[in-house]
Amino acid sequence: MFQLIFLYPPPADVDQFEADFAAHLVLLHEKAGIPTGSKPYTVTRFMPTPDGAFVYYLMLTLHFETVEALDAAAESAAMQELGTDVYRISTGGVPGILMGNAVK
Repeated sequence: MFQLIFLYPPPADVDQFEADFAAHLVLLHEKAGIPTGSKPYTVTRFMPTPDGAFVYYLMLTLHFETVEALDAAAESAAMQELGTDVYRISTGGVPGILMGNAVK
């Protein structure tokens, strides 16, 4: 399983980020042709560290069966448009973007 991971830093306005992120998921479904109700991704909202700080606020992980599928998605026009939206909604700083292979 291959993954494309987006890490969002703590947003300047949590309520606005949540609204923007919900719209971002709608855009993801639309641009990637993902049927409503299907969820080939995971969303993780992080808890604060023991000192109360957040390193990251949220992580979106897209899952792919092959590295070729990940590469094709990453290079697609739809993903380029989605990538622009990732930066737009990340009001707490530059988002982290990673690709990896899940180890079993």
